[in-house]
Amino acid sequence: MRSVPMLAVAMLLALFVGCASTESSSGTGEYIDDTVITTKVKAAIFNEPTLKSAEINVETYKGVVQLSGFVSSKADIQTAIRVARSVKGVKSVSNDMELK
Repeated sequence: MRSVPMLAVAMLLALFVGCASTESSSGTGEYIDDTVITTKVKAAIFNEPTLKSAEINVETYKGVVQLSGFVSSKADIQTAIRVARSVKGVKSVSNDMELK
């Protein structure tokens, strides 16, 4: 009978360790946070009237947002970076956008 609680504790410990993040992968909570950040950045870019959001791709990993795609001007690049940085939870922005 005593082994049942020990087994339950071992299973819980394994579950928590399995959901933890490492340098090369994010945990479940971080993945959800990154998904929320990506969605918020995409919405903010979409709501920026000077940007063509369909040509800007957004990816997030551990709070670092990567912007890629094609824009018409350097001003568009700066605007997209500014908009992305203004979103809560964004730690930094990596710019991989290119001019058309």
